[in-house]
Amino acid sequence: MTAPAPLDFAALLSSRARSMNASAIREILKVTQQPDVISFAGGLPAPELFPLDDVRSAAEAALDKYGPAALQYSTTEGHLPLREWIAAQAAIPAQNVQIVTGSQQGLDLLGKILISEGDTVLVEAPTYLGALQSFQPYGPRYVQLPTDEGGIDVDALAEILQTTGAKLLYAIPNFQNPTGRSLSAERRQKLVELTAQHGVLLIEDDPYGALRFSGEAAPSLYELGQRLWGDVNQNHVIYMSSFSKTLVPGLRDAWVQAAGPIIQKLIQAKQGADLHTPTLNQMIITELLPILPRQIETVKKAYGERAQHMLRRIGEQFPAGAQHTTPEGGMFLWITLPEGMNTTTMLERAVARKVAYVPGSPFFALGGGENTMRLSYSCATPEQIDRGIAALAQTIREELD
Repeated sequence: MTAPAPLDFAALLSSRARSMNASAIREILKVTQQPDVISFAGGLPAPELFPLDDVRSAAEAALDKYGPAALQYSTTEGHLPLREWIAAQAAIPAQNVQIVTGSQQGLDLLGKILISEGDTVLVEAPTYLGALQSFQPYGPRYVQLPTDEGGIDVDALAEILQTTGAKLLYAIPNFQNPTGRSLSAERRQKLVELTAQHGVLLIEDDPYGALRFSGEAAPSLYELGQRLWGDVNQNHVIYMSSFSKTLVPGLRDAWVQAAGPIIQKLIQAKQGADLHTPTLNQMIITELLPILPRQIETVKKAYGERAQHMLRRIGEQFPAGAQHTTPEGGMFLWITLPEGMNTTTMLERAVARKVAYVPGSPFFALGGGENTMRLSYSCATPEQIDRGIAALAQTIREELD
């Protein structure tokens, strides 16, 4: 028997698979695994802040309380006591809450049930790279929304909505990834009203909202939608959040709260994806809820101190012309260098000085941002910030020269 011809696996892939791209962040994280590289790249929660003893006790409590049921298949919707707690925070029924396996699954499932090929999806410029990765296989047509220090430019949005048949708008109003900016209270109200007027669904991604370490909190887009509609099953805002940034990321527990028709389709999509989020993980999170306020305060304090330290060093050492955002919470800040600089090509030289960041261009759905970068302060010690910012400042100065 003659040997068969080698298969052309690329030709056998679906068009959806061919549209997928590797995460620029995950690829950079491979470089940062080197022990001597100071990484401001990954948006990772600080592991030294994880409540290990509480998680251990919560796992034992869940197993004692539920026995074999903690290790059994469960409902697609999610562990009812956890859903009831989430629902109570928003004053909505538990049936309007769907547990998902990390926010990333929530984004993928929402893309699957909402985006048909060619649908217009509005995104911030820049926006969360993981959302672009999740939506891309479903074939959207992106329109970028201009942003400034106050978040989305709602005046520009009003004009865009007049000329595009947009179906969906994706936004991160609190301590946005990648910029660290927050949408102002006035703009939140206008954003909710505009999208409602034009029949545009609004996805509010809020993994960092609890991590405010300065400034005044503003109402969520979902809350404003509730006020506008007065009916949870008419609200056009779809809210997402997660326990990854407040408790621990490895349990992969997040949720979506939305109108009934959205939740019903999410249930069906999740049944085809993984049946349900791991049962024991949800029970552990539920047992951890009493310590959540304390844990949030611990994380906020640490991140606030690290952010301020990084901002001081940037102010002291970065050359003139390098601009930065000043976050009031979350895990990131954004650097804009003079036009003509390219942070992607500069990264190799920064890594040679043992410091890493994420270039800004992958966060733009339609290109741009070559002179920008994202820095994360969540996992950095003061000494690492000192050395890393000094090395990065030196790299930037050489590029300018």
